Amino acid sequence: MASSHSPIAYLYTYASHEDERSLCRLELRALFGVDPELPVFKSSVTIDPSRSPFIRERIEVMYEGDSISDIALQAADMTALSTSFKVLFVKTNDLAADEKMTYEDQREIERQVGMRIKGKADMRHPDRMFGIATMGGRWYFGPYEKNRSVWLTHMNKPRNYSMALPARLARAVANIAVPRPEGVLAIDPCCGIGTVLVEALSMGIDMVGREINPQLAVGARENLAFFGLQGEVVFGPIAEISTSYDAAVIDLPYNHVSKITAEEQLAILRHARRIAGRVAVVSIEPIDDMLTAARLAIADRGIVKKGAFRRHVMLCL
Repeated sequence: MASSHSPIAYLYTYASHEDERSLCRLELRALFGVDPELPVFKSSVTIDPSRSPFIRERIEVMYEGDSISDIALQAADMTALSTSFKVLFVKTNDLAADEKMTYEDQREIERQVGMRIKGKADMRHPDRMFGIATMGGRWYFGPYEKNRSVWLTHMNKPRNYSMALPARLARAVANIAVPRPEGVLAIDPCCGIGTVLVEALSMGIDMVGREINPQLAVGARENLAFFGLQGEVVFGPIAEISTSYDAAVIDLPYNHVSKITAEEQLAILRHARRIAGRVAVVSIEPIDDMLTAARLAIADRGIVKKGAFRRHVMLCL
């Protein structure tokens, strides 16, 4: 039997549709510095599951062991709880085919561990949730948190347009640009109606917006106000920015929407290089040569598919 209290470790599960798998893995690399082979991984990095559109759940590891019995014995040593609790079996898809758990097996595991915890069990409305899961042949137990899918509420903006980034993509891009928000100042200098701004500000990322189209700038302000978010949206071109930022997001305007030329796109990227040290770029086509011309070096990349349509996401340093 083994116990793990220090250093703090977390077990995360995640999932993505095939069309977003590349973006999911790019976000995981940005947030955690890992590219896991399994849909579950262990990390010392503390991330709120609700920050990501792909992370499903998180267990803060209190105990680990080689068997359910190991976990149950350790749970018996927990300080008596003053609030109600529930133990949840967390599926990780990391069991061999002949070890797959049935529904009854999962409930029995919950019961074996839960009955050793000193406190009041409540299966319907518990004050605290604990998760138990397996990975790599070991079992893990601790406080459980589920993704609240916050971005779903952001899909119903009062101001929108058809080619704006989907909320899920916008949230992932904000995370890729700013994986560690503490002390970071970021900007979206082509913010449109504020899709990325909404996601970033809702996650506590200090990001300001700028937009050359006055109607879109007004729309961005309305969207922020609608969700009760405090953020600045300035009307004007990226060329007028004199402040330096730690990170920037560039959803590169393209001809279908703005009649922008390649020269104008390159100018935007050059200004992004000028004002920010870390730049997440979204484009509808590969633009490696243009990024090179703007002196933006691609550190990582991903792609999102929707039928024949593609969006390329590039992290540049």
